Amino acid sequence: MSDYSIWVCEYSYVKDYHKSGVLYGAHNQGYVKLPYCYVVIKGRDHIAMVDVGYNDKEYGKHLGDKFGVENWRSPKTVLGAIGIKPEEVDTCFITHAHFDHFGNVEDFPNAKFYIQEREIAKWVWAMSLPDRMRWMMIAVDPGDIVRGVDLARDKRLVTVDGSLENVLPGIDLHAAFDSHTYGSMWVTVRNDGKEQSDDIWVLAGDLVYVFENIAGPGGAVDLEEIYTPVGLAVGSQTNLVMATEEMMKQANYEAKRVIPVHEERIKDVFPSRTTSEGLRITEICLADGETSKVTG
Repeated sequence: MSDYSIWVCEYSYVKDYHKSGVLYGAHNQGYVKLPYCYVVIKGRDHIAMVDVGYNDKEYGKHLGDKFGVENWRSPKTVLGAIGIKPEEVDTCFITHAHFDHFGNVEDFPNAKFYIQEREIAKWVWAMSLPDRMRWMMIAVDPGDIVRGVDLARDKRLVTVDGSLENVLPGIDLHAAFDSHTYGSMWVTVRNDGKEQSDDIWVLAGDLVYVFENIAGPGGAVDLEEIYTPVGLAVGSQTNLVMATEEMMKQANYEAKRVIPVHEERIKDVFPSRTTSEGLRITEICLADGETSKVTG
């Protein structure tokens, strides 16, 4: 019995992203395509998102242009391709506050947002530092942090300290402090609702960018390889490796069940289709009675 459908929805992409950003130590190894995506989790009683992308205006647009983002589309267009309206989303889990994950809260007016308390607090701290230390803010729109505070004022923000089980039935949040960001987290979906689940999906946020982060530089998804952490981190690669081990443990060491949202090649592992906008929808699993959004 599956309680939730899960789709990874691409809303834009960077054609040529430095490989060293996604794979630690991959210097002078060229570029990879980096899809910008969020995740939709649809159940009988809830429609949730993992991250919300960014809004292509003001400083968010500046950052998008800086990173070479192309083909941006709004949540109305992207979610419409799977028959969902942004107004129907009731819960948003923010894995971290980089602009491409936390920069579009305004398009989800009826949602409650969950984020690690440390993530919000430490970005406020980083914003207060002298300009000579602004490298730490390289992928953060200060306006997003202010909008997060506005959500708190409106009683639509829940700050989490570490793990939180059953935030929605069968959905848990887990922290990876001082890793990719100060308070990154991942989302675990226990699709049969059981504590020890055989139908589990780990939505990794930016704790895992590509298959090689789990399998090593060779890219083979098996335990003969070695975890190679993401290249971009304000924390430590050690903490990224430890988080990867914990995610793999939750997934019973089935690497396929740890979903790297920025990975272009998940289309080769799960059913996918490209929309008329030139963006990919990948179907991770379907709830009982749900119709496919990628096959006829």
